[in-house]
Parts: sequence; C-alpha cells; structure tokens
Amino acid sequence: MWRILIFTGLLLSPTGPALAQVEVAPLAAPDAFSTPARDTGLGADLWRGTPVETARAVLPLLASRPLTPAAQTLARRVLATGATGPEGSAGDSALAGGRAQALIALGDVPGAARILDRASGLERSPELARAAAETALLTGDAPRACAIAQNLGAGRGETYWLRLRAFCQMEAGQTAQAQLTFDLAQTQARDAVFGRLMGAKLTGSAPGAASLRNGLDLALSRALALDLAPARPSPAVAAALTGAEPSPPVVDVAALDVTLGGIAGAIQAGLPPAEAVSALIAAASEANAASRARLQGAALLAAALLPEISGPDRARIAGFSTVEGRTSPGRRLALNAALEGRRAGEVALLVLWTAADAGAAGPNVSDRVALVRALMRVGLLAEARAFALEGLAALK
Repeated sequence: MWRILIFTGLLLSPTGPALAQVEVAPLAAPDAFSTPARDTGLGADLWRGTPVETARAVLPLLASRPLTPAAQTLARRVLATGATGPEGSAGDSALAGGRAQALIALGDVPGAARILDRASGLERSPELARAAAETALLTGDAPRACAIAQNLGAGRGETYWLRLRAFCQMEAGQTAQAQLTFDLAQTQARDAVFGRLMGAKLTGSAPGAASLRNGLDLALSRALALDLAPARPSPAVAAALTGAEPSPPVVDVAALDVTLGGIAGAIQAGLPPAEAVSALIAAASEANAASRARLQGAALLAAALLPEISGPDRARIAGFSTVEGRTSPGRRLALNAALEGRRAGEVALLVLWTAADAGAAGPNVSDRVALVRALMRVGLLAEARAFALEGLAALK
C-alpha cells in the first residue's frame, strides 16, 4: 500500500520554530490499467463497471490467438488507454502483465514498454517479468532481458524462462550450463524451431533459416548472424524491426462499391447516410438468389451503424435470412447487459472475446452485425466502421 503525507497544520513550540503536523493517509496502488501506453482519446472511466473476471479471461486470448486487423486495432486502442481499471485490478500484477503481453503481441511494443517502465515488482511477477523481458529482446537489449531472468524469484521453472536462461548462459560463455538448461527446456516442452536455433548456437551446426516468432527467436537469429529479410515476422517483431506504429486496416472500398452502390465509401468516410442504407436494404430485399446473401449481409452491416433505423427498413431487415451466429447465448446476454449500462470497456472486451474465438477469418456476418451495433452504441465509432468494412470485404 502506498502512503501520502498530508500537512494539516502547525504545532507551535514555545522554545523553537513551528513544527508541521502531518497525518499519514493511504494512497491506492496503481491498478493494471492506470498507466497509459499512449493517448487514445478514450476517457478515464473506460472500464467503469467492467467485471475484472472478463478482463482476466480475455487478455490471454489477445496475446495468443490470431485476430483480424479490425479487432487488432480495437484491442490496441482500449488496452493502451490509461484509465481506472475494473474493481479488483489494483495490485494485480498478473493482469498488468497480461495487458502488456497483449500489447506486445498486437505490435504495440513502445506502448507496452511505457507501461512496464512504471511497473514495480518484476522479480515477483512472472507475467510482468516476461513482458519486460520480451520487450527488451525485441528492442535489442538482451543484457536487460537476461538480468530480468536472473533476478526473477517466482516461476523460474517455466519453459519460457528455461529457454531464455539457456540463451543467456550461452551468451555469457557458460556452455555446459546452457546445454543442461536447454535440455531441460526441450524435455519440458519441445520446440523444433528453438531447438534448431539454440542447438546451432551450442554446437556450431547449421542453423537454417532465421525465425521471427518472438523476441527470443529474434535474439537467437541475430546472435547467429542470420539473414532476417526472408523470415515472416510476428506483429510484435515486425513493429520492433520497423519502429513504425501498426497500420490501420485497409479495405478496397472502390472494388466493393461496384456492387454496393457506394455504401463502403460512405462507411469509410463516416457514418453512412440513412437514405443510402435504405436503398441498399430495398435492393437486398428484391435481390435474386445469386446475390441475395451478399446484399442482405451488406445491408445489415450498414444498418448496424445507423443511430436509428426507420420502421419500413426494420420491417424489411426483419425478413432477411443470414447464417446463424456462433456466439453463445451467454456471451450475447452479457453483451446486451453491457450495452444497457453503456459500459464501453466491457463491450470492447466482449467484442474482442468473440473476435478471438472466431480467429483470423473473423466473426461471421450474423455475429459481426451485433458487434458493429454494440461498438457504435458505446461510441467506438471508428472501430465499428472498421468491423463493418472488414465484414463487407469478407462477404461472398
């Protein structure tokens, strides 16, 4: 618990100068979300009312599962926001580490570094320490990563730390120790790529091609003087190598609008005009079998962005048939409850949970319509439009 001294007055002494009277009052420790990674334009109440359990469930998914570009953009924005975290997140180093690890996986390495610079107790938290070590490896500071691994007091037997220690021992010229640690890591969880690269480092055998899956692969590939250009980097490694901010999603709206009557271009520019959406809904309701599914899906995605949908349009879209959504009834109920409370952070996490479950292909049109509507209703308009455009591009 942090403490703050509050001066409440002066104590007068007859034989000496006045003495300040102080009281000691507790000051809450920073929570897992209070440190900003960058300015996102979102408020300090972003996580108001969000269950901390939802954050604990979703953050590991964002660090480990493929996401579409629109979902990545949403995740980077909300996770980079400095805001009072959900109740129960104060002092939760595992949650803070999960936030940093998710930002690293999403390509926001500088943002994660800013959060970690303000973090304390790395030696007591494997999650925070891992994020800090990966950030160091990605930015070319292997000695710092090795120092973090050396000072870690908890979780030292986990596979990640065994692999990193093997690398650090080899870098320090401790070949015998490195071989033992490497063997233990491979016995615990065999990894063919790490085995090939670390094996080459230990024995001088041919290392093969560079690998850029993560910071340790990057450090090993650099230590072996491998050509990095042919390797396909993960978002985290790509961001570290280029130093550039992750790019926003790009959709060829001109190609889409050949058959959608300009609706994609309107969404790219802002919220689509109600009359343009009505025209698309009318066209979709009269479309032939060959184009019906695509036009109806496009009309629903566009309509989800409207603040209000007219009665005639509601009647038409009520008769549209689309593939059934894959989101569980429980997730849909939680999303609707978060919407009723205008809890933007919780809505964003539930949207990202659905996106992570859907994988690289993204949610199907039925689920995506609900996600677009939810993001729009809580004021995440840019992200709602990105999800809608991505969905238009995916329609067949």
